[in-house]
Amino acid sequence: MSTLQRTMAILECLAEQGSANTAQLIEHSGMPKSTAYLLLKELQELRLVKQDDRGNYRLWVRLIALGEKAAAQLDVREISRPHLTVLMERTGLLCHFGIVDGDSAYYILKIESQGTISVRSYVGKRLSLYRSALGKCLLAWQQDSIRESIIAGTTFVGTTPTSITNSEALRVELARIRQQGWGFDNGEDEPDVRCVAAPVFDARGALAGAISVVGASMQISDDTVPELARGVVACAKDISRDLGWNG
Repeated sequence: MSTLQRTMAILECLAEQGSANTAQLIEHSGMPKSTAYLLLKELQELRLVKQDDRGNYRLWVRLIALGEKAAAQLDVREISRPHLTVLMERTGLLCHFGIVDGDSAYYILKIESQGTISVRSYVGKRLSLYRSALGKCLLAWQQDSIRESIIAGTTFVGTTPTSITNSEALRVELARIRQQGWGFDNGEDEPDVRCVAAPVFDARGALAGAISVVGASMQISDDTVPELARGVVACAKDISRDLGWNG
C-alpha cells in the first residue's frame, strides 16, 4: 500500500467507527505499528484527526472544512447533465432534474428531446407534488413528519380524470412509489402527458432531488413503462453515485 492508501485506510476506519484507538487502526489497516504511529502523528499535525484523553482518534475539523468546500463545488445540475443526456438519447424523451421547495417541486435542469413530439416545460417550472411523477417521488422520500405536514396542507385539485384527489389515495400511491423505487404520472397533471421519475440521493443518503422522463401517451405506453422505469432508476443511481451515495 502507498502512503496515501494507508492514510485513507485510517480515515475510512474512523469514518465508519466514529473513533478508534491505535491498536484498532493497526488491525483494520494491516500496516506496521511504526508506520501507523507516524501517519497518525502527521494527521494530528494537519488537524485531520484528533486524539482524546482516552487515546482514541476521531476525524477532526480540517476534514469538515474540506468536505464543505468539496460539497459546495458539486453542482448537481452539471453532474446530472451527462447522465440525463444519455437517458434522453436512449429514450427519445424529454428529461428533467427537479427539487422540492416547500409544498412544490421545481425543474432545475431540462434536457430537450430531439423527437418530433414535444412537451412544453422550462427550467424553473413549478410542479405539483401529487399530480406529477417527479413531485410524487420527491414527496415519497421526505421525512415522515414533513411528508404528513405537506399532505395535511394540500388542497387537492383534479385537473384530469386520473388525478389523485384525496390524501388517503396519495398516501397509498407514495407507499407504492417507495416500495417499487420509482413514480409514474398517468396523465394526472395534463391529459395525454405521461412521466416516469426516480429519486436521487447525495453522499449522506439524503434526497438530493429526482429525475424524470416525460412524453405523450403515444410515446409512453403501458407496455413500455416497466422498461422505461428500469432505465430511469439506473440513471438516478448513476447520478447518486457521482454525488457520493453508497447505496
